[in-house]
Amino acid sequence: MILAFIGTAGSGKTTLTAEFGKYLEENGYSVAYVNLDTGVKKLPYAPDVDVREDVTAWELMEEGLGPNGAIVKSYDLLIPKVSNCADKIRELDGKNDYVLIDTPGQMETFLFHEFGVRLMEAFPDALGVYLFSPEILRKPTDFCSARFFGLMIDLRLGITTVPALSKVDTANVDELRKYLDDIEYLTARLKLEPSTQGLLAYKLCSVLPELAPPTRVLYLSAKTREGFDELETVAYEHYCTCGDLT
Repeated sequence: MILAFIGTAGSGKTTLTAEFGKYLEENGYSVAYVNLDTGVKKLPYAPDVDVREDVTAWELMEEGLGPNGAIVKSYDLLIPKVSNCADKIRELDGKNDYVLIDTPGQMETFLFHEFGVRLMEAFPDALGVYLFSPEILRKPTDFCSARFFGLMIDLRLGITTVPALSKVDTANVDELRKYLDDIEYLTARLKLEPSTQGLLAYKLCSVLPELAPPTRVLYLSAKTREGFDELETVAYEHYCTCGDLT
C-alpha cells in the first residue's frame, strides 16, 4: 500500500509519517519510507528513497538562490529522474506492506510542479492523506476551504485523497467535528454568513456532496497516536474492493 502525506508547511507530515510508520511496524507490518523534500535537513525516520541524494535546496542556496527559488530549482533538476524515482518506489511497494511518502514541506512545490504530478501518475492507486491543522480553522469559510482543498489534490494528482485533521491533541475536536463531519450543518451555517466569501463558500459547499467522492474525515495525532487505527482501516478499505471510505 502506498500512502502519500500531503499538506501545508507545519501540518505535521514528517512527524506523522515517522510515527505512523512506527505504529505499523509495531503491529507487524513491513514499512518503507520515501522522502521527497529537498529542503529538509533532519528526518525522524530512515528513508529508503531520498531525493536529497540527487539534489538539496540548501546546496542551491549556496550558489546564490533564495529559499523559494532553490526549492523550485531543485524540483526542476529532479524532473529527469522521475521515472527512476518511481521505479524505486514501485520496488519498495513490492517488498513491503506499506510505503509512506513524505511530500515537500511547501505543498505547492509538489502539487503545482511537474515532478510531483508526474511521479503520482505512476501510482494511480496510491492513497493521498491531506493534512490540515486546527489553527487554520477559525471561521466557517475555513472549513469549506479545507474540504475543497482535499478535492483539488484528488483532481490535481489523480489519486484518491482523504482529508485528515492533524494535531487533534491541541484542539477541541468536538467543536470542529460539527463542521467537518456534517456538510449539511456547515452549509446551513454558511448560509447565514453576510460576506461575499460566505456566499461563495455556501454555494461551493452546496455542491460538495455531489462533487466529492464519499469519504470520512480522519482525526489524527502523531503525539498520542489518536486515529492511527482509523487511518490503517481507511488504507485497507481503499485497497480492498469490498470497502469504501465512508
